[in-house]
Amino acid sequence: MQMDKQIVYNGIGHVAFNCSDLDVSLDFYCNKMGFERIMHLGPDSAPWLVYLRIVHGVYMELFPFPKGAKKCDDGAGRCYSHLCLDVPDIFAAVSVLRSRGVEVEDPHMGGDGNYQAWLADPDGNRMELMQMMPDSMQRKADKA
Repeated sequence: MQMDKQIVYNGIGHVAFNCSDLDVSLDFYCNKMGFERIMHLGPDSAPWLVYLRIVHGVYMELFPFPKGAKKCDDGAGRCYSHLCLDVPDIFAAVSVLRSRGVEVEDPHMGGDGNYQAWLADPDGNRMELMQMMPDSMQRKADKA
């Protein structure tokens, strides 16, 4: 396949997650992670999509499972790999999350030369916190 033109990306627009309990997920993402609920689609009593703002221009969609559905299961095709959130100070971010009751791995240096720490939401969806370091592989690639 020939690539005549480059696609221009501004960053992550949104990531979509399924959730088994919308209230538990909203508590996690809004009250603990600090995201902002900005809208929903469907009736107030049973939205089929809830939209959260992570930062300006970067969003998350939550799709509630039907009542009684089990949590995310790789075999059912409802999972994803992970969401990576870029943070300026990973140690401070981990400290704040832990103070809010979130289980987070200790930050460590990844193979790409960036600090990373891993956590999961109430449905087991993995998330990576990453602090981009000046000499990381990504920063070097950006300069090339």
